Parts: sequence; structure tokens; C-alpha cells
Amino acid sequence: MHGTPHVVSDVMTRDVAVVGRDTAFKDVVRILQERKVSALPVVDGGRRVLGVVSEADLLPKEEFRDSDPDRYTQLRRLTDLAKAGSITAGELMTSPAVTVRADATLAQAARIMARSRVKRLPVVGDTDRLEGVVSRADLLKVFLRKDEEIAEEIRREVVAYLFPAPESAVRVSVHDGVVTLGGRVRDTSLVPVAARLARAVEGVVDVRFELDGRV
Repeated sequence: MHGTPHVVSDVMTRDVAVVGRDTAFKDVVRILQERKVSALPVVDGGRRVLGVVSEADLLPKEEFRDSDPDRYTQLRRLTDLAKAGSITAGELMTSPAVTVRADATLAQAARIMARSRVKRLPVVGDTDRLEGVVSRADLLKVFLRKDEEIAEEIRREVVAYLFPAPESAVRVSVHDGVVTLGGRVRDTSLVPVAARLARAVEGVVDVRFELDGRV
């Protein structure tokens, strides 16, 4: 098997707006608005990621602007109250940042996002310097692959590997990312393996089978 899953560096955004630890609150808001993003990496002079400041980190300042929280709220939301009094990115940021390596697969990045409940991840390289940002939308780009491109990869990396001719005769068709494998196979016990491998191909939405064992 020679197929290689897409990695984060294939889909990430490289032109990334960043802020420093001393960037003022209003400048953070301005950059978020200008760049139309929901979060910004906070970096040091060597572009190493120190944390992330997001819209959620900024909202407590507005929420508590004209209120005097009771003792229960003070105890329950200490972090938010601290952010409400913050004036720089370093005080506002969530640290340490949840990051992903540039060579991580898209599946690995998706798992990190889901586990951490974030919408975007700073991408770092071998020296932990910022290389880009990957978002949920970036991870979905694989589903824009052409059907024939997906079909060709499955013929080459799955069918030829598991069901080589002339012992088997398997057809591959793909429509809107849904893969159908049809024809006759010598060993039907390999069908579940084929399903797993085909679903691992980037851009595949689902896999269906119209396979029969040899009589």
C-alpha cells in the first residue's frame, strides 16, 4: 500500500494573522474583525506559539462591563472575571495553546479539534514555530476531491492490493464521494478489510458493495 493520507500542511492557511503578548485588547478586536477569524495565535519574537486569544476570551469584558457579580458567580467564573479585567493578549489568551504538527494527518487534526472543542488549531513544525493555522473548513476540503481521482486511488491502493486480477474482477465507481465496489471476488472475507481501507481514502463519504463470491 503506497497511498498517503493528506496531512495538515496540505490544507492549512499559511498567511496567518498573529498578535504578541503585549498586543492591546482593542487591537486584538480590530485584527479579528479585519481578518474575519474567530481566534489568533499569540507568539513570541521567534514565532513560537504562547497561546491563543479568541472571541470567547474577549466577551467577558462586555458581559461584566456594567454588572456587579454576586459571590457565587465570582467563585464559579474566576477565569472569566480575570479576562474581563485584562487589557493585553497575554492576559487574555488561553495557554498553553492546543496545537497540531504540520505533518499530522487530517484525521489526527480532526480528533484533536473534537477532543479540545476548538474550531481552529495553530500548526507548528519541528521547532514549535508557527507555520500556519488549520480550521474545520480546511479539514473538509478533502471532500472536494473529484470522484474519478478517488476512484483511481481506490483501484490502485485497495482493489489491486486485495483483489488482484485475474482471480477477481472488481469495478470501482464513485458518485458524490460515495464509493461502490461491484463484481466478483475470490475471497469474500476480505470485503470488511476493503471497506476499512476504502473509507480511509481522503474524500470518501461512504462505501457500498455489490460483490459476490466466486461460485
